[in-house]
Amino acid sequence: MPTRREPTARQLRLATELRKLREAAGLTARQAAAMLGVSNVQISQIESGLSGVSEQRLRRLASHYACTDEEFVDALVAMATDRTRGWWEEYRGRLPTSFLDLSELEHHARFLRHVAILYVPGLLQTEDYSRAVFSSRLPELTAEELELRIEHRKARQQFDLPYEAVIHEAALRIRVSDRATSRAQLTRLLELSEAPHITLRVIPFELDGFALASSTMTYAGGSLPRLDTVVRDALHGSHFIDSEAQLNTYRTSFRKVEGVSLDPGRTRDLVHALAKEL
Repeated sequence: MPTRREPTARQLRLATELRKLREAAGLTARQAAAMLGVSNVQISQIESGLSGVSEQRLRRLASHYACTDEEFVDALVAMATDRTRGWWEEYRGRLPTSFLDLSELEHHARFLRHVAILYVPGLLQTEDYSRAVFSSRLPELTAEELELRIEHRKARQQFDLPYEAVIHEAALRIRVSDRATSRAQLTRLLELSEAPHITLRVIPFELDGFALASSTMTYAGGSLPRLDTVVRDALHGSHFIDSEAQLNTYRTSFRKVEGVSLDPGRTRDLVHALAKEL
């Protein structure tokens, strides 16, 4: 297979899982290469995402690594043989790679969960709200860069997978622009809360003992729990987390945040009251 110049986050995840299997089997890359009848360089490229791997070779590797989890191997095969060229590919070379990786992750996810403390989640933002958020970035974006980001975000919002967002009241009260923009954003949230695939919950200011303000995250469910991914925003783009220990930590964190949030009905009542205040 040809060498890739810039593997996607999904391709890197496959590479990481194959490396984990080899290491769990106690084998070196040289030993794995000998078992497969290829060079060390090829194993290195596969495990760094620079080269793809065929279904036949992947299943042979899994067999050599004594991986008996057939469901997991099938999931890896699906990742290895996926040739999807999604809508986000039209932005390649026009937006930072992290934007495309996030779109691809959301496309393949079985469900999405989001915890937001200071901003309304991007998938739920109005165009004016998104414009205000992107316009505040430093260094400032050019007009073209700004419009591309808004256009890309609107395209991401066309989803129908199960989505649960837990939003702190602070994010609903902070005016990223003016009153009209805030009112329209709250109205949009009320509309979206009626969608069958979207569940909204709010953490109210009046809650005592809330010390999870740093728990902002997106949790994307994979085809299997061990293939889940957490996304944290970083200064220069999104940071993808996939180690099992950290995934367990974030699962626990989400359950705790969800547990102290208002139920969907009381959430709508609060959002409606905040909109009336404007």
